[in-house]
Amino acid sequence: MQYSPEELDQILKQPAPLRLVKADLSGANLSMAILAGANLIKANLTKANLSEADLRSARMSEAVLCQANLSQADLSYADLFDANLSEADLSGANLCKAGLLWANLVGARLIAAQLNEARLSRARLSRANLGKADLSDANLSEADLSEADLTGANLLGANLFRADLRGAKLDSACLTRADLSMVRYNRQTTWPVDFDPQTARAVLEE
Repeated sequence: MQYSPEELDQILKQPAPLRLVKADLSGANLSMAILAGANLIKANLTKANLSEADLRSARMSEAVLCQANLSQADLSYADLFDANLSEADLSGANLCKAGLLWANLVGARLIAAQLNEARLSRARLSRANLGKADLSDANLSEADLSEADLTGANLLGANLFRADLRGAKLDSACLTRADLSMVRYNRQTTWPVDFDPQTARAVLEE
């Protein structure tokens, strides 16, 4: 069911937390909406405007957020397990301690996003722009970061065990105490100056 702007306005006036399981909110204008703790499991938010929205601790597993605008949104502690965020704009978003296991973030914009302590194990981040993102202590084990832009990203203490970094850009990234064991990379992968991936036990694939 897709809601009209009037119906959506009435829904947003209801007491929190809102329940919008499987709701069709594609293209909806939810900029600055208060959705903290909302149940948005399997909701369709394709191309929705959620810029600056409060989505703290929201339940959004398997939600579809393709090409959604989530810039500056607060998604801290949100559950986005297996959510589809392909080509979404998450620039400057707060995803601190968010659960993004198996999430699809292919081609997403995460410039300067806060992803510290986020759970991104097996997430698909190929071609994503993570320039200057804070990924300190994040779990990126077995994540697909092929051709991702991590220029200037903070990966202090991050877990990248068995991640795919083939073709990724890590120029000026902070890799202090990051676990890069068994990471796959190739000749197109770029690293910070003087960083030796083989010493970090990463695996070169010709």
